[in-house]
Amino acid sequence: METRGFKNLMRVLSAMLLVFLYVPLAIIVLYAFNDSVAQAWPIQEFTTKWFGIAWRSPQVREALANSLEVATIATLFALALGSAAAFAVHRFRFFGRNSVSFLLVLPIALPGIVTAIALNTTINNFRIPFGILTIVIGHATFCIVVVYNNVVARLRRTPTSLMEASMDLGADGWQTFRYVTIVAGALLAFALSFDEIVVTNFTAGATDTIPRFIYRNLRLPHNRPIVNVVAVGVILVMFIPVYVAQRMAGGADVTAAAAKAQANQGAEV
Repeated sequence: METRGFKNLMRVLSAMLLVFLYVPLAIIVLYAFNDSVAQAWPIQEFTTKWFGIAWRSPQVREALANSLEVATIATLFALALGSAAAFAVHRFRFFGRNSVSFLLVLPIALPGIVTAIALNTTINNFRIPFGILTIVIGHATFCIVVVYNNVVARLRRTPTSLMEASMDLGADGWQTFRYVTIVAGALLAFALSFDEIVVTNFTAGATDTIPRFIYRNLRLPHNRPIVNVVAVGVILVMFIPVYVAQRMAGGADVTAAAAKAQANQGAEV
């Protein structure tokens, strides 16, 4: 039985962990409102002028558009292949099934720099022009794994009876699969693709993305305020899909997702 002292210790440790994780992010948010270019502490004056300057920057707009395009295409590509692979591994028994599952998961276990170098070499060997296409190819290597892992885990955790119940409530097979099974994986894949930097650096060529913009301008003191604003934007963009994916990851949320599928079906009718 857990003692009161042990529970208090866990609370303290949990609080320390949250402080360790989120205080640096909070500092970046504060510096985004710093009126001075120099990042001195404490902040003397606060302003929102850097948000307007960042939004009007052609470099920021181009990088944002590229990041959104890459993340969207890579996620759609990963959804098609990752979901198909997950269903094949989960629903069918065939020779080498475990080996296939291992090979599908292996790319995300490798260091990002190794994957990036391998992709860079392959792209150069095939003489593919560096740009949006090559970045999408690079991001797909880990987005497929993310979708595959989420779909397989959800299929193993979701009883067949729940799928049947969702369909009995009016959701067709595709809606049941879409709402109950793959949404969390797609959201997480999009978030990871949006802020990927290591693989992007080796596959982008001259194409800029938001993470590359941050990395390149972080070393320029006069651009630090704009970098802080862009970083805050990345935090906001990342928060929504990650939060929704986390909410959908629990077993109880699977039931809620099934109910949502039924509700959407009724609305469409």
